[in-house]
Amino acid sequence: MKTAYFDCFAGASGDMILGSLVDAGLNPGLLILELQKLGLHDCDLSFKQVVKKGLGATQAIVSFDSRHHGNRCFSDICSLIKKSSLSEDIKEKSISIFTRLAEAEARVHRTSVEAVHFHEVGAVDAIIDVVGAVAGLFLLGIDEVYCSPLHVGTGTVICAHGILPLPAPATFELVRGVPIYSTEVHGELLTPTGAAILTTLSKGFGQLPAMTTEALGYGAGAADRQIPNLLRIVIGNTCERDCFDCDQAAVIETAIDDMNPQIYDHIMEKALEMGALDIYLKPVQMKKNRPGIILSILCKPEDVGRFSRFVLSETTSIGLRWRFENRIKVKRDILEITTSLGNLRVKKAHTMEGTINFLPEYEDCKKIARQKNIPLKMVMAKVCKEALPDDVFFASGSGNES
Repeated sequence: MKTAYFDCFAGASGDMILGSLVDAGLNPGLLILELQKLGLHDCDLSFKQVVKKGLGATQAIVSFDSRHHGNRCFSDICSLIKKSSLSEDIKEKSISIFTRLAEAEARVHRTSVEAVHFHEVGAVDAIIDVVGAVAGLFLLGIDEVYCSPLHVGTGTVICAHGILPLPAPATFELVRGVPIYSTEVHGELLTPTGAAILTTLSKGFGQLPAMTTEALGYGAGAADRQIPNLLRIVIGNTCERDCFDCDQAAVIETAIDDMNPQIYDHIMEKALEMGALDIYLKPVQMKKNRPGIILSILCKPEDVGRFSRFVLSETTSIGLRWRFENRIKVKRDILEITTSLGNLRVKKAHTMEGTINFLPEYEDCKKIARQKNIPLKMVMAKVCKEALPDDVFFASGSGNES
């Protein structure tokens, strides 16, 4: 699949997203033709080449007559998009972005989505940014979007409601459950429009996924900052997406040499109950020749904070490491089957060549073994013999996450 990865080392805004797409090879003329389908008059989209801290980039500029374009409410924007001659896919995704934005604004102002009147993000430039981002990705043939953790900035910003802290309240609502960070760089790095676009379209947030790169692009923001005010996009093809699922997971690790080993059983059970993808222990030799254990937890990127607090509170560790890792997973299905021993679940892993793994659910087999007083290994063997698909060419393994 053709994949776009947004590297948000200086945050992101709607115009930066448009600029990065054009810088990566999007034909600006085709994009403008798509946006003309909205029927917005007295507005213009142009692009210019700029240099930020020595790096060349493309800046998107939206100009319009403010006398003809005031603030719009959510229903106005949806109506405008629905009445356009854009494709249904572009309409649907654009409305989804504005829906997320409206829901965030409604939570911030303690009102309903229908009552939300956009201010900073309600003018024609925001509509151009949102619809342009969706249309641009469509024109480039992008199948999937991924994103780095979001650099949000620090300080304050002046808006229609006065001086507010950064990230702006609506932005903070939009990035719930998404990896974010802030540094000493002052200013609004991540805008509500940029946050809404990326959090709606991205399938995951983390490191650059494994891909063969085809194009790079840099979209420039208007401000000048301590770092290059740029958004980088990487476009390429991820390998064998039709055979495998690819995503990103976080790995949390700590080395422990002074804890009662009885506690590990409690930690492993509780971590799995909390939703850990996997947890494992590895013996190591530590400093001062002490035998120790490396505790590793595999979790979703958005759960890093939750599991970090868990590890530091439940173990004797006073520090840990964590990182993002790319995963390639065989496609799998959980099926319920009927056998002579009863009904139980099996996990079927498959590629285009056929089934490569057919594994009865351990807990189900254990339950049957106890109920019928049969050795567990015989239950598992009998289930496989009765239910093994004809296309299987390999059947073994634990089925654990990795």
